[in-house]
Amino acid sequence: MSISKESELIGMKKISEAVGTTLKRMREYAKVGMSTKELDEYGGQILKSFGAKSAPYLTYGFPGFTCISVNEVAAHGIPSKSRILKEGDLINIDVSAELNGFWSDNGGSFVLGRDFHNHQPLVDASKNILYKAISNIKDGVKIADIGHLIETEAKKYGYTVIRNLAGHGVGRSLHEKPDNILNYKVRSNREKFKKNTTVAIETFIATNSNNAVQLNDGWTLVGNRGGFVTQHEHTILITEQTPVILTSSNEI
Repeated sequence: MSISKESELIGMKKISEAVGTTLKRMREYAKVGMSTKELDEYGGQILKSFGAKSAPYLTYGFPGFTCISVNEVAAHGIPSKSRILKEGDLINIDVSAELNGFWSDNGGSFVLGRDFHNHQPLVDASKNILYKAISNIKDGVKIADIGHLIETEAKKYGYTVIRNLAGHGVGRSLHEKPDNILNYKVRSNREKFKKNTTVAIETFIATNSNNAVQLNDGWTLVGNRGGFVTQHEHTILITEQTPVILTSSNEI
């Protein structure tokens, strides 16, 4: 969305604080032996305390308050009583919600407990690349150039990017224009970031895969070549200088 008045900025700050705080507290609450359903319900309680409503449920009828993806799941993992968290699991939590007509989106990957499987380098790469991308976004920068930056950085780390998942505009709905903030460069895309707009920037960094494919449940995404995927995401306000990270309360 394009912010044109103070009340809109306040609205975006409030919902962004809600989703950011929910993500932070869910990350801290996650424990070995807990089901992803229990973790999701905890997140739902936090959103409710803010007066916020789950965006995936509102928009798509998603069967959970948040998306919780574990290990081989790349994105859109369905919270389940049967998915029990284990030491060393690679976990991604994606929290988006609506409050008073404003929407915000954020996510992050982390390793639960001891890093038995050496997932931390992938987590760190995803997070570092997200912040480098954000630091290079301002009014007039081409969306394609940020995609090029993300893919170039991923290659430096020895990883690939998921090409069919993207960042997007956010604000008055969960997904708005621009809906093509990809993790690689599309030369034909001449669209630029615009001052005073709010967008969700997200990295999808992978060990093996370059596309996400949907399982038969209609939601869960996994890599087309196996391996693991990490995601980090912030909702930001674009300015003429460094963007304002609206979801900074997630403390990632």
